[in-house]
Amino acid sequence: MQNPMQKTCYVGSVISLTLLIALCVAWELVLAPLRPGGSWMVLKVIPLLLPLRGVLKRDIYTMQWSSMLILLYLAEGIVRATSDKGISASLGWIEFGLVCVFFVCVIFYLRPYKQAAKKLAQQAIQKASK
Repeated sequence: MQNPMQKTCYVGSVISLTLLIALCVAWELVLAPLRPGGSWMVLKVIPLLLPLRGVLKRDIYTMQWSSMLILLYLAEGIVRATSDKGISASLGWIEFGLVCVFFVCVIFYLRPYKQAAKKLAQQAIQKASK
């Protein structure tokens, strides 16, 4: 049973991941591609597509590893936001923001599951020590 905060975090993670995918495609094909007419950098979206199904299905394992994968995009966003100029810098800040939203939402979504697992582990240790 999910609490209201978990539901909000789930929706936030799905929306931010979906928007991040759309942003990466638009950025590299239309908004500010490295080369006129688009670039092969659009392929950077492929790793984001891998966890999409699992996130939509609320798969705990997928959400765990995707929270680490997303940090690559955090690095890219902050680097491009601070080193590029014009629209590309703005897109970098948007990418950075979407990554932060996804990361925080996933962490708070997983929190009750982690607390329950920790409690079970402590009970198993207590049972084994008796």
